[in-house]
Amino acid sequence: MNIKILFDNNSFIEGLETSWGFSCLIEGKDKNILFDTGSNPFLLLRNIKNLKVNLKKIDIVFLSHMHWDHIGGLYAIIENNPDVCVFLLESFSKKFKENIKKFGIKIIEIKDSLEICKNVFSTGELGTSIKEQSLIIKTEKGLLIITGCAHPGVLKIIKQVKTIFRDEIFLLSGGFHLENQSNIKKIIANIKKSGIRYIAPCHCTGNLATILFEKEYGSNYIKTGAGKVIEL
Repeated sequence: MNIKILFDNNSFIEGLETSWGFSCLIEGKDKNILFDTGSNPFLLLRNIKNLKVNLKKIDIVFLSHMHWDHIGGLYAIIENNPDVCVFLLESFSKKFKENIKKFGIKIIEIKDSLEICKNVFSTGELGTSIKEQSLIIKTEKGLLIITGCAHPGVLKIIKQVKTIFRDEIFLLSGGFHLENQSNIKKIIANIKKSGIRYIAPCHCTGNLATILFEKEYGSNYIKTGAGKVIEL
């Protein structure tokens, strides 16, 4: 199993393009899952081509929340693969959902925690002003959590995961939305205290938070960016 970052603000491999937004591909489970679609459809498709990803082998598109930097590349994906199933929140706008259905795409609306496919789950809808879901993957090594922007709060997401599962959390990856937080050190300390073994921040986590995560986690910190492949 691996997590391949297709779209991010930073590049891990020379030659890949970057822009504000996030998308990653989870391969090697029961289904191949595209988590979010970045902000720019043309950039996303170019990175997909450069990383030799077969669009036709993507089974599921999982959308964390309805912000342009996470859904901007969706139509490029469904135009090239009309067989995908899109998992999104029930609270997504009616117009957005109707536009997807025009392509003949099946959508699954999520409110509460739900099994997406074997050993892959949604946290369910979290947050108030900005509603968001995160992805949970069960592996032999423990749980993997992938977040889009963690608008509801990264600690709240971790707490939600712990209410659903008793397993240890092996890896936390994604955008943690800490750039303008005043208590970054305390948040990072609490993440470490929760028992998360590996950390792989990206997208909206923020430069200062990323530096502090690396300092706190040491060899268990995973540097990310477009083109990074996290292998398990």
